[in-house]
Amino acid sequence: MNPEDIGKNYDQIAGLWHSDVFPPSQGIQQHERAIAFVTKKLHALDIGCGGSGRFIDLLRSHGFNVEGMDISEQMIRLARQRHPDVAFHHGDIRQWTFRRSYDFISAWDSLWHLPLREQAPVLRRVLRGLAPDGVCIFTTGGLDVPSEKVDSAMGLPMYYSTLGIPRTLEVLSEAGCICRHLEYDQYPESHLYLIAQRPDERAGRLPS
Repeated sequence: MNPEDIGKNYDQIAGLWHSDVFPPSQGIQQHERAIAFVTKKLHALDIGCGGSGRFIDLLRSHGFNVEGMDISEQMIRLARQRHPDVAFHHGDIRQWTFRRSYDFISAWDSLWHLPLREQAPVLRRVLRGLAPDGVCIFTTGGLDVPSEKVDSAMGLPMYYSTLGIPRTLEVLSEAGCICRHLEYDQYPESHLYLIAQRPDERAGRLPS
């Protein structure tokens, strides 16, 4: 499956995020942990924002100017209805142009839909979109080796892939970022989230 097909499938199930199927608290505690590493709360981006707005609400409550983007047209329509004063972008993260650097980027349960061959280059692009000291939280499959699959757990076929933990950490380093936190938050399931930060090269230097 390609991301365009996944976007169309999400169009068909967008309403589930306004039901009890996906609790509104899902991922909030993990985002709070990530936000604690942020030094500047100016601009934030929610990649794969969906239509519920739960992370948009959280980030705004912390003072961020938030933008959202999603490949699902229906998700973006619902998001704009909920937050008409927020900038939302309908697009594909593989080609989407970053308008600015962001102090916080969320990619919760979104990047793992990318084709396996595109995981590393897109993750590097996302991480390079961080401002100095910027923080990114994202999810992936907590496996030891690269893997991909298609399942219909949400009622329609969805594709998932993971680089595996060792390669994911390598990509963070290649993008100039440091892993601040890694956790299986739904253990024994392999749902893994990571918090990465782009250090400010001007900070932490020894005086000359």
